[in-house]
Amino acid sequence: MTTQHRIERLMDLTDEHIQGLTDVLMDCVEGGASISFMSPLTRERAVAFWRRVAQGVAAGERALLVAGDEHGICGTVQLVLDLPENQPHRADLAKMLVHRRARRQGLGAALMLAAESMARDCGKTLLVLDAVTNGDAARLYERLGWFRVGDVPNFALMPDGTPCSTTYYYRDLNQPVVPEKLEESPLTKESVVDTHIREIIETQESHV
Repeated sequence: MTTQHRIERLMDLTDEHIQGLTDVLMDCVEGGASISFMSPLTRERAVAFWRRVAQGVAAGERALLVAGDEHGICGTVQLVLDLPENQPHRADLAKMLVHRRARRQGLGAALMLAAESMARDCGKTLLVLDAVTNGDAARLYERLGWFRVGDVPNFALMPDGTPCSTTYYYRDLNQPVVPEKLEESPLTKESVVDTHIREIIETQESHV
């Protein structure tokens, strides 16, 4: 059965949004993702995190995307816009999360490309992120054309307390998208990722 994912930008977060995002965050931590939280992550702490994010969104300090399926929110990514005044062109990409029920369907890549499009809408031309070295997310970013800057050993801990290194990446949005070949999504015959890439390239060409 084909799963349809809807990606949208939230300008304010309701309690329903916060509960759905909490479910995604807790699922990712339970699945072993190193995303700033240790296991076990209580629902109270997860809700408190999203309430802080909601405040940042309302203040224009963050931009937030969510993806949903028939069960509710299943993915998210955000841009941190509140950076020093000498970096008005830059944003940090953070908390790219996909619930385990929605993985291997092209959603992570679709969220990343939607985040790049949102960054352009926000007037940003440079994005920076970090990820667990050689993890699934890092491999995705490299396939999408993000440039690997370098690794920092023993940067953080996995949810179970195991040390891990992190890798920093950047994406110059003024450069064309030249990603590696990605697996076809089950959503359509044409890869959802390829569709987003084509749309971005066409948008870039229309501004030349």
